[in-house]
Amino acid sequence: MSQQERPTAPSEPQTVANSEGEAQRYRGPDRRQRRTPRWSRYTLFGGRRRSGGRREGENEGAFVDQYSGRLLIAMLWIAAMNALDSFFTLLHLQSGGIELNPVAEAMLESGRLGFVASKSLLIIVPLVALTLHKNFPLARTGIWTAAGAYTVLVGYHLTLL
Repeated sequence: MSQQERPTAPSEPQTVANSEGEAQRYRGPDRRQRRTPRWSRYTLFGGRRRSGGRREGENEGAFVDQYSGRLLIAMLWIAAMNALDSFFTLLHLQSGGIELNPVAEAMLESGRLGFVASKSLLIIVPLVALTLHKNFPLARTGIWTAAGAYTVLVGYHLTLL
């Protein structure tokens, strides 16, 4: 029985050959058999992985430890557009406009601060979820749809001025 075929105890490192025939030490079962968990100690305090996988096709549907600057800019853009939407909504209402959205109308009953706080909370929670799921096609669609929709909405507010 060769060194590669001989079973070993978990604490005993095993030597295996890679594709170039070079010997490498084997240190236990392949930890990549499990997907990266959605929440871990690295979620908030940084880890090492920026992309989902090392090989082609492994990024799709994988969770990562760190997020790109491009994603951060997209999230900040959506949050800024949400804040501008809140500001312009209050400005238009103060000028005699009416709110046609029944959900926003209900939030406005809690006052200006309550409206801004609840509107911000209603966008921050989904943004966190979209950020965590950035390697999923539906999340990427949601991020860019939200960015585009809020941009168009703020543009509409500007035309009403």
